[in-house]
Amino acid sequence: MFITLQAHQYARYPELMDRMFRLRKEVFADRLGWSVPVIDGCERDRYDDFGPLYLVWCDDEKKRLYGSMRLMPTTGPTLLYDVFRDTFPSDIDLVAPGIWEGTRMCIDEEAIAIDFPGLTPLDAFYRLLVALCECALYHGISMMLSNYEPPMRRVYRRAGVDVDELGCADGYGRLPVCCGLFEVSGPVLLKMRHATQITEPLYTEFPVAGRRLAIRVAA
Repeated sequence: MFITLQAHQYARYPELMDRMFRLRKEVFADRLGWSVPVIDGCERDRYDDFGPLYLVWCDDEKKRLYGSMRLMPTTGPTLLYDVFRDTFPSDIDLVAPGIWEGTRMCIDEEAIAIDFPGLTPLDAFYRLLVALCECALYHGISMMLSNYEPPMRRVYRRAGVDVDELGCADGYGRLPVCCGLFEVSGPVLLKMRHATQITEPLYTEFPVAGRRLAIRVAA
């Protein structure tokens, strides 16, 4: 299942929160070689102290983690402006209530292989991307921003996501880091469903067919 955790819910799900930070360390520090803060086997930064919205893929008991992503409004502090500012042109303003930043997107390939043996890592990323689009639509987000390495372009393209790549820069890890702008809309979600063949709703708060979508903005 795909759920979101807000600041007042963090303490309710200690297993998910702990595993999320440990998975981020395994992916971004160990695998990608990014210069990120690591303490006691966990990757956390100051943006995790601002009460972000976490999109979490977990089991029905909300104890086993399969993937996660951090979502933050661009009207507040963001990695994009504070750390990855060189990845997009200086004359572009990306601060608006409807534009949110998505960071630290990662999946636990070992856990997925055990519990979803027919799902490849690429298929797992597709599911996380579709759930992200549903989540963003539900919360009234019109555009998503993300930093990623060049190999992710192929993943986005095959998932039916049109990325407006604003720029790239070196000096963050083993590969360049790019900045992309993603539209969030009903037509985009339909295109993603067609490309990935994921037709059922994934995000738990997303309405099933025939029900009206209630748009709201996360606190």
